[in-house]
Amino acid sequence: MPDSPLSDSPYEVLGVPADADHDTLRRAHRRRLRETHPDTGGRADEFHAVQAAWDLIGTPEGRARYDRGRLAHADEPASWAPRARERRETRPQARSYGHPGGWMRQRYLELVREWAGRGADLDDPFDARIVQSAPRELRLLLADAIAEEATAAQIAELGIAYTAWHDVIVEQRGFSGGFAPGEDGLGPASATKLDHVVLGPSGLFAVASQDWGAPVKLKRGELIGEGLTHGETPFATLAQRAKALGRAARVRVSGLLIVVPDGASPEGVLDAGKHRGMAAALVQRPRLPHVLRIGVLGAPAIGGQELFEVRTRLQEAVRFVE
Repeated sequence: MPDSPLSDSPYEVLGVPADADHDTLRRAHRRRLRETHPDTGGRADEFHAVQAAWDLIGTPEGRARYDRGRLAHADEPASWAPRARERRETRPQARSYGHPGGWMRQRYLELVREWAGRGADLDDPFDARIVQSAPRELRLLLADAIAEEATAAQIAELGIAYTAWHDVIVEQRGFSGGFAPGEDGLGPASATKLDHVVLGPSGLFAVASQDWGAPVKLKRGELIGEGLTHGETPFATLAQRAKALGRAARVRVSGLLIVVPDGASPEGVLDAGKHRGMAAALVQRPRLPHVLRIGVLGAPAIGGQELFEVRTRLQEAVRFVE
């Protein structure tokens, strides 16, 4: 199964329909290898994707397993259904409040059933075959939910010195009313949300978990990439929401972090400068625990009595998405 709901299927990578015969598949594989090979002007990541696609569906047996929604090395159906997280350690975890990824999953469920049509039988709406045939807007919701869940799992391992709030509603000036999806890539528009708010000795951080299904990079302190919609400004949006939270809770947010999957940015951690006076960074998910422990350059640390006071104010002010 692909790493992300936004990943192309093997058929899409090879540029053929899912019902193509084997000879068509084989010719497409050879053509795509020539087109994507770095020696002929192609990109290494696309070349490797073509090879991986062929590994999945290049033989009749492998293709049959894929088309049944099964992995070549597993007996379980390929699904992005939520799974209970297993505790591997007994040491105390960070305090955690809220339901990471919960709103995005719920919204996905509502819309995928609407897309499938009344009366359609969806035994598992998270089945990889259903997800990959759904419109990109629906796959983006599920990808963001999975990203939020993965980030929350890493935050939990930071230990008892840290507190995290997930899916936090932010009441912004000029907005009121319901909770509807927005177009900025960071969630809703009317009553907006912060994916994660993390407090620890290294500071208070507003964190967005994102998966655009394509690499991103920084340009003049903002993110650009093929997966972003026109006019999307993730860091500016995150800064706006962090400021709104700061006003509501009477606290100062130390820094802004946008977390992307491993390999989705040029480096593990990239300094994004300052946005509205807050230090910002683009972080690949495996590096997140380290960043939250040491902080971000220019982000003020919090300690002693101040840490207790900030936690108390946040506990009183934070409201969660329902």
